[in-house]
Amino acid sequence: MSKEHILVIEDEDDIQELVRYTLLKEGFRVTIAGDGESGVERAREGGFDLVLLDLMLPGIDGMEVCRILQGDPRTSSLPVIMITARSEESDVVTGLRMGAEDYVTKPFSPKVLLARIRNVFRRRSRHAAAEEPVKVGDLLIHPGRHEVTLKGRPLTLTPTEFGILHFLASKPGWVFSREQIVDGVKGTDYPVTDRSVDVQMVNLRRKLGRHADLLETVRGVGYRCKET
Repeated sequence: MSKEHILVIEDEDDIQELVRYTLLKEGFRVTIAGDGESGVERAREGGFDLVLLDLMLPGIDGMEVCRILQGDPRTSSLPVIMITARSEESDVVTGLRMGAEDYVTKPFSPKVLLARIRNVFRRRSRHAAAEEPVKVGDLLIHPGRHEVTLKGRPLTLTPTEFGILHFLASKPGWVFSREQIVDGVKGTDYPVTDRSVDVQMVNLRRKLGRHADLLETVRGVGYRCKET
């Protein structure tokens, strides 16, 4: 039986109960927060393995909650799945840019929600199992500890950014298409657009600063981590 602890930040009572029932039935531990402020407070208390986050919240909305969580060292590695009534690509891309791992559009099937959650946990388990550090130039990646340093300076990455960087750096010089990156980081059943991969790459390069050229664009193909 699963023992992962999931924080659900959702203000609609019927959605709260649906999600609570679905998760408890599958063996997850569940904590509910009814607004953004209390959700942030509970997340900072620690002990959670994943956050299900509604975007349309009273007070602090879901996008701002996501930004706060990803910017706080206490919660920056906590994966977030957005629950949203917005299906437009621009909203999805914005959420991914904020650091969300995935999204589920209302109304959703409990089976789809569980599949997305399990996909996140499978990916994190796979990363944790690969404990050998990866070094490319001044970049050092510790998969087991989920840490990245550049010239000894720690970088704060979202789980998705970390997964993409680790995936590319594990085979420096190899070129991967956007689809291959998605498959390698998320799993083949993850519905994401090419543009979303590009957004993550922009974020990674920004955080790499003067070393952004480690991640190269291969026109018409995809991306690679430069050999050094």
